[in-house]
Amino acid sequence: YMGRRKQHPFVSESQEGKPWFEWLLAAMVLLACAAVFFRYTAAGTFIIAGTSIVSAIIRLVMRDKSPWKVRSAGFDSFIGLSLGVGLIITYISIMMIS
Repeated sequence: YMGRRKQHPFVSESQEGKPWFEWLLAAMVLLACAAVFFRYTAAGTFIIAGTSIVSAIIRLVMRDKSPWKVRSAGFDSFIGLSLGVGLIITYISIMMIS
């Protein structure tokens, strides 16, 4: 063990996603923040939820050619769809309570 070089796992952002898509997602987050800042909380919530669902569907359909990659296609899609649907359900639940 002492004579061998320590092997590090291959980590490369060039294989994880496309910068133009990541900037598009960042722009959607900023748009949602602006909507919430101007007291359009429903719009802000649905922008984030819709962006999450759309990016999950893109990842699921395009698989390895997807511009958005974090882990496996199944994991990314599950997290994205769960976040989007969960936000919508939570928002509707809160509106029904108040």
